[in-house]
Amino acid sequence: MYNTQFEQNMANLTELLFSLYGKRWDFYQILNRLEKIMSDANKARDKSLLRLDKEAADGKNLWYQSEKTVGMMLYVDLFAGNLRALVEKIPYFEELGVNYVHLMPLFDCPKGENDGGYAISSYRKVQPRLGTIEDLKFVAEEFHKKGIRLVLDFVFNHTSDEHEWALKAKKGEEKYMNYYYMYKDKAEVDDWNRNLREIFPTVRRGSFTYLEKQDIWVWTTFNSFQWDLNYSNPEVFLAMCEEMLAIANLGVDVLRLDALAFVWKEKGTVCESLPKAHTLIKAFQYVARIACPSLVFKSEAIVHPDQVVQYIHKDECALSYNPLQMALLWSTVATRDTRLLNLSLKKRWYIPGDCTWVNYIRCHDDIGWTFSDEDSSSLGINGFAHRQFLNRFFTGRYEGTFAAGEPFQLNPTTGDCRICGTMASLAGLEQAETFNNELLEKMAVARLKMMYAFLFALPGIPLLYANDEKAVFNDYSYRERDEQKEDSRWVHRIKTDWKAKLLAPQKEVNEFLKKVIKLRKQEKMLGGTEIAFYDVQDPAVFAFRRGTIHVVVNFSERPANVKIDAWAKESKDLLTGKTYENYFSQQLGPYEVRWLSEDLSK
Repeated sequence: MYNTQFEQNMANLTELLFSLYGKRWDFYQILNRLEKIMSDANKARDKSLLRLDKEAADGKNLWYQSEKTVGMMLYVDLFAGNLRALVEKIPYFEELGVNYVHLMPLFDCPKGENDGGYAISSYRKVQPRLGTIEDLKFVAEEFHKKGIRLVLDFVFNHTSDEHEWALKAKKGEEKYMNYYYMYKDKAEVDDWNRNLREIFPTVRRGSFTYLEKQDIWVWTTFNSFQWDLNYSNPEVFLAMCEEMLAIANLGVDVLRLDALAFVWKEKGTVCESLPKAHTLIKAFQYVARIACPSLVFKSEAIVHPDQVVQYIHKDECALSYNPLQMALLWSTVATRDTRLLNLSLKKRWYIPGDCTWVNYIRCHDDIGWTFSDEDSSSLGINGFAHRQFLNRFFTGRYEGTFAAGEPFQLNPTTGDCRICGTMASLAGLEQAETFNNELLEKMAVARLKMMYAFLFALPGIPLLYANDEKAVFNDYSYRERDEQKEDSRWVHRIKTDWKAKLLAPQKEVNEFLKKVIKLRKQEKMLGGTEIAFYDVQDPAVFAFRRGTIHVVVNFSERPANVKIDAWAKESKDLLTGKTYENYFSQQLGPYEVRWLSEDLSK
């Protein structure tokens, strides 16, 4: 099978690499070395993985478009303690209905500050407190026995400054200095910085870090301990192909490509989403297609919505996070106005038919307001002012807000910041408990249920963030830990308390979520990619169709009327079992969602 995959894909891979490295005298040596890397990796794959490879190569298994695929992302240490203990949590995944599990970064990283594991010191070694590489392989095997897909991060834009390559670069070894962007001349650094966006402005101004001992500057887009890799050097590409294939051979089904928009740099540009970044990702894709065809790439592009969709293609990433859906869901929760959500999703939802979105409400990271200013301005909404409103609303600085969030990376120059917090705290349940207010609690529970019912009706993989299924609140104890106190994202990176009993409102949310997951898995119409968005007169109501299922969502705490002539004469709400005869006009209660099926037999 390897030979077939090689013959079908090597020409395309060669063309891609020629556009990156074709002017080098040793280009064909690079190809020969890459061929050996791919061949060796394929020979090392377990038989069980080769069977998955054959299914994928035949194109018969687009499992990620199934209505039965439900995901969860988690930190191993916070969720279970270690990898061996994680295996013991498989029954929990099965009870909830989760069969796609994304383990947050678990490879070796510096002690203390490490960006939640996204500063990799070794791609071949697991953090000792979590276990070993053999333990990780065991997790993959046990997951596969139960039909659970394993998802890991491929942090390929940067390494930690404690990686073997970085340590050798610090010692002045030229080969490894060329693995990174290192400059003696501050003027050259300033020349680069002139066009670059600051990602972590509270950490450091600009995108470079000065190494005093070496008297040299190194490119660090994110934290100062995360050194950007130099992919204009083919040695870096070859080395990272080896790392990627080694990870794949552990039994990984999906690799989330971290910070993929930043991987290619060219002077005089913003160094984000450049054409050669796409070329590079395609090259990685073709390497995987030859050596491990069942491996699926997931894009993590938190950039302008127009750029997000550019990464979604079978030749790049078949899966992609949907940051627009996530950000505008929260925006709509705050405004009770669905117009921006409706316009944006109509314009930007549709992607190639063999790809799919990964839809989510919260994740390990912050919330960035990634909507398009062009979209908002067409509705008379000033994008900058709206982001300022959302930041105030979700950090409790807006009168009448229900949210309890924390700001992240406030930029003193632009006023921009992002938002942190658990789903329950941002949706008002924490505030309701703080004030011991029954009405606030009722509205918060309804709000949480509404968001879940909305998420699980969309095409794509619905992804939960661990502990949100239990509607847990923010954990402010991170402020007391030196290595975390400057990073407010730890407010929602919470250790799972397996002994804690759920309070009544949390239990209500949890039971509703289980019900929604079960219903989704029963409805073939909720799989695939088909969706059609409706125009609804009431701005608080959002509506769309999935085959013969019509979904209506009231984003407000007030009742709302909805009129859609396209509905069938009679319909049955799958969420409640109620039948509705009048398709022309229906009244929705506060935060009510209906999954209206034309099939009355269900």
